Parts: sequence; structure tokens; C-alpha cells
Amino acid sequence: MLLLAAGFVYFGAYNIAADSPHTTPVYALLETVRDRSIALRAGNVAPPPDLASPARIASGGGLYGEMCASCHLGPGVEPSELSVGLYPQAPQLARNVHLGPAQQFWVIKHGVKLSAMPSWGKTHSDALIWDMVAFVRAMPRMSAEEYRRLTSGAPEKHDAMMEMNHKP
Repeated sequence: MLLLAAGFVYFGAYNIAADSPHTTPVYALLETVRDRSIALRAGNVAPPPDLASPARIASGGGLYGEMCASCHLGPGVEPSELSVGLYPQAPQLARNVHLGPAQQFWVIKHGVKLSAMPSWGKTHSDALIWDMVAFVRAMPRMSAEEYRRLTSGAPEKHDAMMEMNHKP
């Protein structure tokens, strides 16, 4: 059996093309591994008490518009070339908030392998990541107009931080 598995891998028998979906059993296995891994690792993460504050949501909106909207979309946002070509598809977070705040924080901070979800914790503070979580949690209740208003610009501290982190 091990030799068969090694041959399967070595000869490239499994199609990894993003335009060819996984088989149902493979997709179910990958989803289960992802969901259980996130749940385990986010178990000790405690959301801040002011997670629903308007200031956090406003800060997170600018970050979301700059860093997340092209894949995850938002109220009134049409799919982009990038979002259509992703496999697995990025969840549309304005419709799909199935993770708790600790899990959302963990995913944003650490990313998810083989999903195009980057690790924003390498370049962003925990405070800014919590701002993104606050926005994502508020987004399903937003109108398209409110979404556009909140995502119109990144917070000033984000731009300064990114400039400081990317100096040669």
C-alpha cells in the first residue's frame, strides 16, 4: 500500500490544477483537517472586550478594503478576476461568518496553507488583526453604502507601519 501511495505521488497522478476541483473525499478530508486545526490552535485566543467598538470596525474596514476585498468581496462588491480564479474559493465573509472571533483572529494572523490566505501576522500587529476581525464580524449587517464608506481608506497607523516595515 505504501509503495502504491509513493507511486501515486511520484508520478503526479493527482491533478492539483486550481480549475479542477478536488474529489469529494479529498475535499472533505482537507476541510476537516483545516477546521480542526484552526479550532485547536485558536482555543486559547481571547478576543478583546472592545471588539464591537465603532473605532475597531472603522479601522478594520480600511484594512479589509486594502487587503481582503479582492478575494473575500463585500456587500455590493462583484466578483473579481482574482476571486473567480481561486480554488478553493475564498469565503464571502459578508455572507459567511461560521468561525468565532478567536478562530478568525488565528486565520488572519497565521494564514492557511494551500488556500491563498496569507499570514498577516508577519506584517501586522495583533491590534490591527483584531480590528480586521471586528470589521468582518460587523460586515454581514452592513449595507453596500456603509461598506464602501468604511473600506475607503486604510487607517493612518497602518500606512505608517507598512512604510516602516518595508524600508530597505
